Amino acid sequence: MDIPTLTLVAIGLSFDTFAVSVSIGVMRCQIRFWQATWLALVMAFFQGAMPLAGWILGEQLVVFTNGLGHYLAFALLSGIGVKMIVESLKPEEKRNPVNPFKLIVIVGMAISTSIDALVVGFSFAFIEVNIFQAILIIGFATYLFAMLGMLFGKKAGLRFGKRMEIVGGLVLLGLGFKILLENLNGGGVIG
Repeated sequence: MDIPTLTLVAIGLSFDTFAVSVSIGVMRCQIRFWQATWLALVMAFFQGAMPLAGWILGEQLVVFTNGLGHYLAFALLSGIGVKMIVESLKPEEKRNPVNPFKLIVIVGMAISTSIDALVVGFSFAFIEVNIFQAILIIGFATYLFAMLGMLFGKKAGLRFGKRMEIVGGLVLLGLGFKILLENLNGGGVIG
């Protein structure tokens, strides 16, 4: 697989990360560059590690993720989305918003947005691809899309306030349902 094709695969895999990152930017309008960099690096790590895991572990792991991984992604993304919406509707003094800096939250979001990359990694085992080159390209694209998503979410959140937090929650809910419906329809989520 050549570099332009790998780049297209990486961009396709990064769309979920972009959506989640927009939500993070909306939740945390005061996010600093180093905080955004940390979150983007965690997401890039998981997005890059999943193809390697899929490539190494092969068919057994794909069967597992097709059966359970999509439900986990649905639960994580939908749960965070619902919490964002509920918290945005509360009076300011009673709010307890999702903290994307908690390790469990960021790892949950990173895993749920990188399950597709696991399946892609499995397919890499059957074609000629430099897996390490693929990991670097996928990781870099994910980092870039995560940073751009947080920047976009931050700007929109500062401008539109709570309304954007509701939109961010709806985006995560929609992404969770998309993953669930595609799994129930028998199709894997790729991209």
